[in-house]
Amino acid sequence: MTEILQRGRYVEELEVGDVFHHRPGRTVTEADNVLFSALTMNTQALHLDAAYAATQEFGERLMNSMWTLATMVGASVAQVTQGTLVAQLGLSDISFPAPLLHGDTLYVDTEIVDKRLSRSRPGQGLVTMRHTGRNQHGTVVATATRVALMLCTPAEDAS
Repeated sequence: MTEILQRGRYVEELEVGDVFHHRPGRTVTEADNVLFSALTMNTQALHLDAAYAATQEFGERLMNSMWTLATMVGASVAQVTQGTLVAQLGLSDISFPAPLLHGDTLYVDTEIVDKRLSRSRPGQGLVTMRHTGRNQHGTVVATATRVALMLCTPAEDAS
């Protein structure tokens, strides 16, 4: 019998230029949008009011962009950071170049853009990753850069 522990990657297992394709995608529902907006106290009519949104530029409700950002990060967990993340240190360069709509499917890719060992925390390193979210047509709907403090390979596993 083989036992396999599902986990993310240790710092040494990541190389600059690695790209992770997180699948399956996530098809967005109206319920996702309404619940997330309510939970986060975001009463933006573009997310909640179909009649109002119909009169605006895109003609329908837009998915809450913070849901999109959170889902992009979440999609990466199993392959990249599950059990190897110490702390998320920051998000930057966040953009939403196209809307995500109810019924769209969000697909996420993560590229490792930088890594280095921590100077102050032995056994840990800083990993910079770029998340890109695309809809089912391949249109980029969101991007974000994330810096995470992550574990290096434990000494007992390194041998």
